[in-house]
Amino acid sequence: MKLVTFSHADSTRIGVLDQDGVVDLSQAAPDLPAEMRAFLEAGDAALETARQAAAGTTARLALDEVSLAAPIVRPPKILAVGLNYKDHIAETGRDTPQFPLIFNKQSTAVTGPTDVIHLPRVSDKLDYEGELAVVIGRRCRHVPKSRAAEVIVGYTIANDVSVRDWQRRVPTFTMGKSFDTHCPLGPCLVTADEIGDPHGLELQTWVNGESRQHSNTRELLFDCFELVAHLSTAFTLEPGDIISTGTPGGVGAAMKPPQFLKAGDVVRIAIAKIGQLESRVIAEPEGTPRI
Repeated sequence: MKLVTFSHADSTRIGVLDQDGVVDLSQAAPDLPAEMRAFLEAGDAALETARQAAAGTTARLALDEVSLAAPIVRPPKILAVGLNYKDHIAETGRDTPQFPLIFNKQSTAVTGPTDVIHLPRVSDKLDYEGELAVVIGRRCRHVPKSRAAEVIVGYTIANDVSVRDWQRRVPTFTMGKSFDTHCPLGPCLVTADEIGDPHGLELQTWVNGESRQHSNTRELLFDCFELVAHLSTAFTLEPGDIISTGTPGGVGAAMKPPQFLKAGDVVRIAIAKIGQLESRVIAEPEGTPRI
């Protein structure tokens, strides 16, 4: 099942995406929560109700009638992983990590699968990172790797947009990874049963139609289940938390010479069984708030 958050007729709600359009769950199953985090918190019963409602109705909204938002508009946590593909480690010249390199992206960085990315006023070192993102579906702690699949509700695509000079100023990465609009997510949350094994998914990234990244999630150094086990050792994972699993080789900063994103560039990321997200880069608008 492909779950989406969408806007239509001046309201934002959740639905099920299929080849014929979007099933509006506020109409097909009005007792369900209309917001994705609350829906996930309702557990397996809510998922089954949504599945049955989508199968039992012919009413659809056409895709061109709706605007897709990030599947989870404001995740409780966005936990990202650095240096998690061998070819990306090699292109950076860094040592292979012995443990997952974890950093945070702020939830205010989240934007939708067709929304713009801002080129910041303070930097021209803007870069892309196509990634598979894990979505947590159950509140959990101390999850063994052997049971990690039980707490994953599904998967989506993330662009771990990075401002490289700000990222490299300090070891924690957080500032350079968390500028507003620098976490496009989507286009949908694909439930784990539909994905099957998440460690065999082709991942590709293009900039202005030029192939930049082409890999497969089987190349992850620390796989999805290891990451859940590692993170849940320290703190509780909650429904709607995002784990962005790292990017393969081919980032702009590692090209010779470096190829950073400019206003007007279009970044497209596709992952098998999920779909694609596409973002256009624009100069940070003058109208954005400042003091």
